[in-house]
Amino acid sequence: MSASDRAITVPVLLPLPLPGPYDYLGEGFAPGDIVEVPLGRRFVAGVVWDGGPGGVEAGRLKPVARRFEVPPMRPALRRFVARVANYTLSPPGSVLRMALSVPAALEPPKPRRAWRLADIPPPAMRATPQRLAVLEALAGGGALTAAEIARETGVGPGVLKGLAALGAVEPAALPPGPAFAPPDPNGGRVALTDEQAAAARELGGTGFGVSLLEGIAGSGKTEVYFEAVAAALRQDRQALILLPEIALTAQWMQRFEARFGARPLAWHSDLPAGERRRGWRAVAEGEARVVVGARSALFLPFPALGVVVVDEEHEPAFKQEDGVAYHARDMAVLRARLEDVPVVLASATPSLESEENANAGRYKRLGLAERYKRAALPEVSLIDLRRSPPPRGQWLAAPLEAALRNALEAGEQALLFLNRRGYAPLTLCRACGHRIECRHCSAWLVEHRLAGRLQCHHCGHAEPLPLQCPACGAEESLAACGPGVERIAEEAAALFPEARLGVFSSDSVRGPRAAAEFVAKVEAREIDLIIGTQLAAKGHHFPWLTAVGVVDGDLGLAGGDLRASERTHQLLTQVAGRAGRAERPGRVLVQTWQPENPVMQALASGNRQAFLEAERDGRRAAGMPPYGRLAALVLASRDPAAVEAAARALARAAPQGGEADVLGPAPAPLALLRGRHRWRLLLKAPRERPVQPVLRAWLGSVRLPANVSLQIDVDPYSFM
Repeated sequence: MSASDRAITVPVLLPLPLPGPYDYLGEGFAPGDIVEVPLGRRFVAGVVWDGGPGGVEAGRLKPVARRFEVPPMRPALRRFVARVANYTLSPPGSVLRMALSVPAALEPPKPRRAWRLADIPPPAMRATPQRLAVLEALAGGGALTAAEIARETGVGPGVLKGLAALGAVEPAALPPGPAFAPPDPNGGRVALTDEQAAAARELGGTGFGVSLLEGIAGSGKTEVYFEAVAAALRQDRQALILLPEIALTAQWMQRFEARFGARPLAWHSDLPAGERRRGWRAVAEGEARVVVGARSALFLPFPALGVVVVDEEHEPAFKQEDGVAYHARDMAVLRARLEDVPVVLASATPSLESEENANAGRYKRLGLAERYKRAALPEVSLIDLRRSPPPRGQWLAAPLEAALRNALEAGEQALLFLNRRGYAPLTLCRACGHRIECRHCSAWLVEHRLAGRLQCHHCGHAEPLPLQCPACGAEESLAACGPGVERIAEEAAALFPEARLGVFSSDSVRGPRAAAEFVAKVEAREIDLIIGTQLAAKGHHFPWLTAVGVVDGDLGLAGGDLRASERTHQLLTQVAGRAGRAERPGRVLVQTWQPENPVMQALASGNRQAFLEAERDGRRAAGMPPYGRLAALVLASRDPAAVEAAARALARAAPQGGEADVLGPAPAPLALLRGRHRWRLLLKAPRERPVQPVLRAWLGSVRLPANVSLQIDVDPYSFM
């Protein structure tokens, strides 16, 4: 290849599952430019990548079609894409796809359609009050959109169309206006406690560093990390705040707006396409100063990032299981390092991984030990279901019923927590014992009685409630086994007929708007008793909520998950933190069959450190994270024989010599998912041994058949 050929070759990474960039022809392009290139018979967007040409002869290359008029992808974000791909063993193009998630945003925004007075006055027309109001609004000589005219005059679009037909007004084009008001770092500041102020001062630095902000529920962690956001804004930088459940941010948004005088840009999967397009471009152009988002917000193109915050850093929702498997908490630390900015990890119950990093001095620990305004912590009591079982066919024991009744009769609010959607998790035939399962997954169908259907919570398959057993044909033989939140709501309605009930789950509250409406009803005391799943545990502040009942405290302890105890403790601590957050004292009652379990003892005593020490000892002895490394390999195929053969072939080629242990192969606990049969292997290595080189060498020695897929999950959180 000649020197001239090399000079015009442009490597372009495409947002496709490709191992590296493709070569194209072009001049005047620099790394980071976002361009459009031909690929087969279509055109796709890509990014001019770092590195030299791939060695393809120039005569075989196609030219770059055009450069998009958007800011180029900065070096820090390109390095982030490459590092995420390297760590997760994903194709770089698959990671790039998350950074170019809104192709429509690459095109220039369309001008806003508006109306102005016509240059030539129309002939005489009937002057109605509505017409005169529009003409008066436009008399200043400017142009207004139909929405602006409607707000100013109360006139609908029909009047505008009539005036246009008469020649009195004519269309005009306005440039796209600013979509996001700038937040004021000095507006709406709240009085911090001495403890909060001390923590906030520690967060005010620049340059990379990780702070673990640990504070009990109700201690005001949000107000503390708001000061880190304000510090970034004063430096004319941007801020990124990650939340685990972006649909549940109604109260958080109110607190942000009260502090900064404007709302941040919200980024999540439920956004309409137009808002995603405007939001992505506003971030890229630096117009959106603060973004609050789900884990995907990590890949937005910030030109001037100044701080990253991960709220509720312990939450499993930050782990992405499908596609590129990554943990947003860990990747947030990586992005902050590459951007050379501080990162704040906030939690009432930090993950054991973050605890160990703080103990080792890699993270700076900041503590908030008191609730804001010195509100008292709730009293936590265990209800031993072996001694105080509920009445037959019911799920609420007498002590819990009495506590709820006392709160409701006092005019206060209460919460019943059960982390299980629907009415019942299992439908069983009393005649033949048949259990109704999903036809696509090895999982039971969950009854949703309010919707009149059975539904799989893994693949989404749904079918009507059958009138007879599908196995034996017996009629009126199907029984609902176990409770979901709908069944608990049914029981609560019978026990407390005067109470106004609300079910707070993803089935009844869909999306951010519905969640905000539900929260507003609770704040307005239009709901007395909440029956909720984990959605009810996420950071809500209800001053009148004084009683919390956990229907099944043991629910998350089973299943063989190495983090089962830790997650259960974190979730139940969050739930308990909803009680007594203001002047009225709170009470929490946890129903359990295992009151002697360390998780239950830690909740009742408030001695979290004793629980963590026991958890550390168990993990350390087993060489499990954070004291060891894991990587899961999940093979899947519609052909059960093919996937089993591939799994066994992979096991035969497993690394030898003690550098890592391989467990398996074995059918996955969820052996059938969406019609695909699944087998698992688990690689286990010492903490000081990175698993990526081991995996690359291992997988490079095996060729999988085309009908078998392989999902690699470094640092797995799910073992299903």
